[in-house]
Amino acid sequence: MVASVTAPGGGELAYEVWGDPKGHPVFLMHGTPGSRLGPRPRTFDLHKLGIRLIAYDRPGYGDSERHEGRSVADAAKDVLAVAEAVGIADKYSVVGRSGGGPHALACAARTPERVASVAAVVSVAPPVEGFDWLAGMAESNVSTYTLIKDHHPDLSQLGKVLARSAEDIRRNPSSLLTSLNEEMPTADRLVVADAEIRRLLLRNYLSAVGEFAEESADPPHPTGWIDDLVAFRKAWGFHPQSIPKDVPVLLWHGEHDVFAPLSHFHWLADNIPGATAVLQPSVAHFSALPALLPILAWVRDHADPDFQR
Repeated sequence: MVASVTAPGGGELAYEVWGDPKGHPVFLMHGTPGSRLGPRPRTFDLHKLGIRLIAYDRPGYGDSERHEGRSVADAAKDVLAVAEAVGIADKYSVVGRSGGGPHALACAARTPERVASVAAVVSVAPPVEGFDWLAGMAESNVSTYTLIKDHHPDLSQLGKVLARSAEDIRRNPSSLLTSLNEEMPTADRLVVADAEIRRLLLRNYLSAVGEFAEESADPPHPTGWIDDLVAFRKAWGFHPQSIPKDVPVLLWHGEHDVFAPLSHFHWLADNIPGATAVLQPSVAHFSALPALLPILAWVRDHADPDFQR
């Protein structure tokens, strides 16, 4: 059942909880664009793992209200607010997939006293000096990110481009995957061809951008999507090097990823003290979806040893 809580930055955050009510709590941070309804394990599998899974719509997505100007670091306080709303008094783990990866790392850096373990899966790295952030990215990503300017994103070309993409998704949820098909490595095409994974992805994208809008020369901007991309390209509000060594961190990546290039994985591995870096051969970006069960098992097993489930 969907519920909501007031976010520290203002506005309501929509969230849901699945799995074992007495299990180890794990927040699943969705991708970009995405929502709390993104691909996740079946409730049966969550019970087998002993996992209580919590997911929420980041501000501006789905049923969550916008937090204009949010940074990546703001996610740590949002997660804490949801944790308190669902009655989690002890530590919890955070798993972030794709665009959720930076937000998961923010929790480890900004609220380490509450975080038992973290996994950043096919994540991008921060835009730091000397790092060619766009190198190796698919052209669709490059062309979108280069539209980010210093002026208000709602008035930018970025907002107009993503508004059209969101409207396409509302009309046909398959449109985003179709537009990415030519850029996808073979490994990604095989994953998204799976009927169940594809169904979950399409539900995720449609939930992210909302219901179909009436025909308009100026369709509504998908503020969550816009704010995510802007947040990735500006200062995150923390440096990954600040994550304490006693917070277990898993970095999981596919060697053929073109949406979060391999250079981002290597940068994170070099700059997060004590991180466990797992590079999977012969897989790519969407391979993170079928890998979620063992990743959840990793964060559960590397959680605070004093946690009892």
